[in-house]
Formats: sequence, C-alpha cells, structure tokens
Amino acid sequence: MNCRVYLVRHGETEWNATMRFQGQTDVELSKQGKKQACALAERLQKVEFGGIYSSNLNRAYETASIIAAHHNLKVEQERGFGEINFGAWEGLTYKEIQQKYSRSAARWWQDPLATRVPGGESLGDVVDRSMATLLKTCKIHADQTVLIVTHGGVVKSIISSVLGMDLNQYWRLKQDNLALNIVYFPQWEKGILELFNDCSHLG
Repeated sequence: MNCRVYLVRHGETEWNATMRFQGQTDVELSKQGKKQACALAERLQKVEFGGIYSSNLNRAYETASIIAAHHNLKVEQERGFGEINFGAWEGLTYKEIQQKYSRSAARWWQDPLATRVPGGESLGDVVDRSMATLLKTCKIHADQTVLIVTHGGVVKSIISSVLGMDLNQYWRLKQDNLALNIVYFPQWEKGILELFNDCSHLG
C-alpha cells in the first residue's frame, strides 16, 4: 500500500469557540478558523500530495480548499469522513446535554461505540464508514501522500483504530482545531502514527 496520510481537523468555527456540539450541522469557519487554515497551508505548501480530500461539511471543505490552493488540486468530498451525527444534541453545550438528555448522555459517555445519540449515530457507525473510506482512499493513492481534512471525532476514531485502542476510550485523544496528524500505511493492517495533534504552525 505504502500510503502516507496527512490527517487534519478543520479550522475553528463559532460553535467550537462556544463549545457547542456541531456534528453534521454545517457550521462555517470563523475568521480565526480561516486564519488557522492559511497558517497550515503555508506549512504544507511544499508537500507533494497525490490527492486532497475533505468531509462533505463546509468547515472541512473550506479548510481543505485553502490548503489545496497551493497545490493546484481539486478537493474531493467524501461523506464517509463527515463528523458523527449528534442528532438532538447538535447546537447544545455539554451542560445543556446533561440537563436535557441525562440518561442517553450517561450511556454515551460509558459506551459510545454501541450507543446511538437520539436521532443520530453511534461511534461504531462513524468508525465503520470512516475506516472504509480511508481504506478506499489509500488504495487509490498507493505510493503517494494524501491530505484528508475532517473532524475531531473522525480523527480520533481513525487513530484509535490504527493503534488498536479501546474505542470507548477515544476521548482520551486530544485533537485541536487545525491539528496535523500523520499516519503511514506500509500495509493497511500495520499503520504507524508518525505525528499527533501538532499545532506548531499556529504559533
């Protein structure tokens, strides 16, 4: 396979700044988020990418487009890289979720892999679709480097899967806005985490 994946969380949005669950609500980048994307674009301008991908959500697509402008590449959107669907929780803060959905929230925090958010997905759903889309992407870009701009939950799900972690503990992996992660796949089953949550480009 021999594919190296630059895995990036999108830039900041207003909902990130106010700590609201976004999920698949299509929130745009804030001014700060666009500034962050420009900083990473400058850092990556000399990397030779065989392809640039993003989720189907605007905050990831816009981040990827700012980076792609330095590489003369079209951003390919993949729904499989979309953030977890948080259903009824979207737009709410952690405190509001605890107040309005205490029972389902308790089940989610204990077993997110198997627990579906009301009107949304389980973490297991996200892992299945994101890993399947990643495998397809790596096969297309064998012997190349690719950039994937996605979401915090997806990044943590992919890295947890690659490292063989208990996915119910995926929340232990911190992932900041516009963090850069690099995963190298000499073979699909032997992924190597080369860089994690690197925000040095943000100063």
